[in-house]
Amino acid sequence: MGGPASEAASAADAWGERLPRKLGLWSAVAVLIGSTIGSGIFRTPASIAYHIDEVWSFALAWVAGGVVALAGALTFAELASMYPRSGGIYVYVREAFGRLPAFLFGWAELLILRPAAYGAIAVTSSEYAWRVVGVDHSELLLRVGAVSLSRAQLLAIAMIVVVGAVNRRGVEFGAVVQNLSTVLKVGALLGLIALGLVLVPGELPMHAATLRPEAPAFVLGMVAILWAYDGWCDLGFVSGEIRDPQRTLPKVFILGTAAVVGLYLAVNLVYLRVVPLAQMVDSPLIAADVAAALVGPIGVTLIAAAVVVSTFGTLNGSMMTGPRVFYAMAEDRLFFSALAKVHPRYGTPTGSIALSVALGAVFVSVRSFAELAEHFVIGIWPFYALSVAAVFVLRRRQPDRPRPYRTWGYPAVPLLFLAASLFLLISYAVQQPLVFAVDLAILLTGVPVYLWWSRRAA
Repeated sequence: MGGPASEAASAADAWGERLPRKLGLWSAVAVLIGSTIGSGIFRTPASIAYHIDEVWSFALAWVAGGVVALAGALTFAELASMYPRSGGIYVYVREAFGRLPAFLFGWAELLILRPAAYGAIAVTSSEYAWRVVGVDHSELLLRVGAVSLSRAQLLAIAMIVVVGAVNRRGVEFGAVVQNLSTVLKVGALLGLIALGLVLVPGELPMHAATLRPEAPAFVLGMVAILWAYDGWCDLGFVSGEIRDPQRTLPKVFILGTAAVVGLYLAVNLVYLRVVPLAQMVDSPLIAADVAAALVGPIGVTLIAAAVVVSTFGTLNGSMMTGPRVFYAMAEDRLFFSALAKVHPRYGTPTGSIALSVALGAVFVSVRSFAELAEHFVIGIWPFYALSVAAVFVLRRRQPDRPRPYRTWGYPAVPLLFLAASLFLLISYAVQQPLVFAVDLAILLTGVPVYLWWSRRAA
């Protein structure tokens, strides 16, 4: 198992990265788009319509969410080109604010973010896979001690194991799955958009139901929209495996995120053309209802299949990116050294991938989809804010460090993103104080763990 491949896997490049750089431009685009477009665009419009019942406000909320995502991408592009290393947010926070905040991000990834993401995505993909074949996904099939596993949970666990095995074999294997699933999911959305524009011509129906209180309603709708846009930052986690990173990363962050925003706005236009906003509230799988209205009952099956492909691709993208955080922590000697080992043949952090698979399987076994999604939303946004704030800190602290790309619109663009982050966190704390408090408490348990690891590594 030794030889040149082993040496290549362990030798650091000019940026200190030991993982081989095998991902090209289009694979990187597929990682970003595939990690962002999951089930959100197929499901969240119904919950948003519940809170925002006026067409222009509904459209404005989606535009505002896209502006926030683009502001984040424009800022992350500068950070990624400065530090094209595995770990993304972990690296940016470490360089700007030190090892403790970076460790807390890794700790949150370990206990909340990554397993919650795997669980929520895999369960959604599994439920729709069973729907496609007409089988009840909720039937209990297995009991392990006090844990009962449904058909959906068992298939979700199998999906997590499969994407783990694929990505263990090399990042290029994961990229093949990612590229294919991204093409299919984008194709499904483009097909739905084309059908809607061709078969339902005319002006957008300006329907409005009885108005609810405007400000609180808009706030709650934006929380769901920002969840739907989430995923664009995952590209940073695999920055250490992208070829020509200082040129490729800024292009992908900006163009990939802009493509997602354009798709989301276009598909919501079609939703509004076909389903009045008041009826959208009762349409949790809005894309299926739109497809059924356009092409008949077969549309429901087609969209359910598109959701399966979309979410499976997102799960694969999450498995490509997430384990690199644990790998980066282990490289800093802040986690088990086995997680920093690179497979001599495949050039992948196999220990970190195995840990991620195990965490995802455990979370799927013991938590519901709603709980998984809630924990992910509240856990990730403080670190998004810290990463964007890092641009200000690093420009002051490291003014001479090469910046192949500088954030367009600085400082207004990153300040806009920081304001949106604060808005989301405060809103969520008010609406879900218990979940917020529990996640904060879990995060703070990382402080004594960090102190112990630091003494152990000294």
